[in-house]
Amino acid sequence: MPISSPNSAAKIRLSRPLLPYRNSPSILHQNLLPKLLIHPFPRLRCGHTVNSATAQNCKVEFESMDLEKYARELEVAVKAVHMASLLCRRVQESLIFESNVNVQSKEDNSPVTVADWSVQATVSWVLSQAFGSENVFIVAEEDVETLSRCDSVGLLDAVAKTVNDSLAEAPSFGIRPPAAPLNTSEVLEAISRCNSPGGPTGRFWVLDPVDGTLGFVRGDQYAIALALIEDGEPVLGVLGCPNYPMKKEWLSYQNGYQRIVSRLASPSSTSWNRGCVIYAKKASGGAWMQPLLEKEKKFVWPNSAREIKVSTIDNPALATFCEPVEKANSSHSFTAGLAHSVGLRNEPLRVYSMVKYAAIARGDAEIFMKFARAGYKEKIWDHAAGVVIIQEAGGVVTDAGGHPLCFSRGMYLEGLDRGIIASSGATLHEKIIRAVDASWNSSSL
Repeated sequence: MPISSPNSAAKIRLSRPLLPYRNSPSILHQNLLPKLLIHPFPRLRCGHTVNSATAQNCKVEFESMDLEKYARELEVAVKAVHMASLLCRRVQESLIFESNVNVQSKEDNSPVTVADWSVQATVSWVLSQAFGSENVFIVAEEDVETLSRCDSVGLLDAVAKTVNDSLAEAPSFGIRPPAAPLNTSEVLEAISRCNSPGGPTGRFWVLDPVDGTLGFVRGDQYAIALALIEDGEPVLGVLGCPNYPMKKEWLSYQNGYQRIVSRLASPSSTSWNRGCVIYAKKASGGAWMQPLLEKEKKFVWPNSAREIKVSTIDNPALATFCEPVEKANSSHSFTAGLAHSVGLRNEPLRVYSMVKYAAIARGDAEIFMKFARAGYKEKIWDHAAGVVIIQEAGGVVTDAGGHPLCFSRGMYLEGLDRGIIASSGATLHEKIIRAVDASWNSSSL
């Protein structure tokens, strides 16, 4: 049976509910979330509040959903992330097999590779070609300061070559390539275009060119994350996961199987079907996954995409939770205590990057918990794409108070209540939040 596009038909649907923002009564704490998932009320933007009386008295809003809205943006975004994923795969293979990739260090000591800047330039160029550079505003992690230094000429040349190699593949995605290879000034211009401050109004893209750079340089998991935000709300999200296999049975994080395969398999090996792109747009009622394009093949939208759904497991004893690998910005001891108190018994899935969001959206795991240590500020590019995808796949994402994440206050998730929780369903979500409330005062966070 052919796969239909998520944009193929219009339909009438109920508004998807959003939870109230910080300083308003938490819906989860009023035991209303399961009901609201069935009987939703009109959408609330970040910063708005609602109480139980409002929810009970609010009329159900029926809206005619125009499924063509953001359709062009989604298609271009998926193609851009797909191209970036192939770019990163080549750079990572070069890093693993040849050990000749430039790795720099940012001020926060996280490594930055050629891939970071190359992805940013490539995605910026593709979006600008599709929508006009005057209409494209991007919030992104990297700037051009390092690349612009006199002692970075070799690094800049390597980035320019990588970008041009990627853009040479544009025709395979139905995109017209540049008339001539981009020179270093044009590459710097594309990267520097990603200087939007974000904010509560207007439209801007959010890009993390290589999320999980430590995983990238170690031959492990990483992601390319792109989201579109309009008036402070993420409206579409795309995750490129070049090392994340299409089939769940190939997952074996605990014994490092994927890392071993990445190091031992030849660069052209596709025997285990690794790599996928996952995407969704708000209020479409679905999330989708497609395999990475193989050599010599053409991309035909939606490229063999299949719909994905969150897990139906609601028994904590059977659930699997994800947490970051790095201990520097997340407390493993606190999440371990929460897992025990809720009744989670499976080994945690510790994985780099927003692949954690992909795992929940695909049903490979049920819970993601992140509680940052004091002083660490969550960036919007680390979460925007994943939030849209999990919600459209049927899951729930809030802060630890049960409030929606706020993407309208610049580059950071300001006003975050303690931590971030993503779950496959309301039952598990509510149990985690109650456990956080019971344990928080005794934590050292």
